[in-house]
Amino acid sequence: MTTYGILLFTMTPAMIVAIAVTVVIIALFIVLYFLGKKAQKKQAEQQEIMQANKQYVTMLVIDKKKLQITKSGLPQTVIDQTPKYLRWQKLPVVKAKVGPQMVTMIADDKIFDDLPVKKEIKAGVSGLYIVDFKGAHGKLTAPEKKKKKGPAAWIEKLQEKAGAKPIK
Repeated sequence: MTTYGILLFTMTPAMIVAIAVTVVIIALFIVLYFLGKKAQKKQAEQQEIMQANKQYVTMLVIDKKKLQITKSGLPQTVIDQTPKYLRWQKLPVVKAKVGPQMVTMIADDKIFDDLPVKKEIKAGVSGLYIVDFKGAHGKLTAPEKKKKKGPAAWIEKLQEKAGAKPIK
């Protein structure tokens, strides 16, 4: 007997399920890619607006902590405008004295660790958000870096002994 045509193999139900799952995962990655690009553009626009609207204010930083927005002491209108899914996320909160007033502000994540406590600074402020800062009277000393522990410390020691550049 001769068969005309192409011989097709039979697909088991497990193979069909595996193909369907991979197609769904690939579609999910594509959707997440485009959503990420859109969110990145939106964040860049917001950053430009904040940089354009910032004003430099002299303030004395009293305290800084990472707190949930509900426990931060921010105005109730700010808390109400925050989406519910972000209310449990911790924010970098700074308590500062601006003129005669005590103000609670939100700091940018990039500068939060460098903000000096109990020192006067000139901060670039956009609303309740601290965008950047400079020392009000001369240069500020950099905060002490935390010591690395475990494998990261060992790798750094070995690189230092070998004369290699440290990995960031």
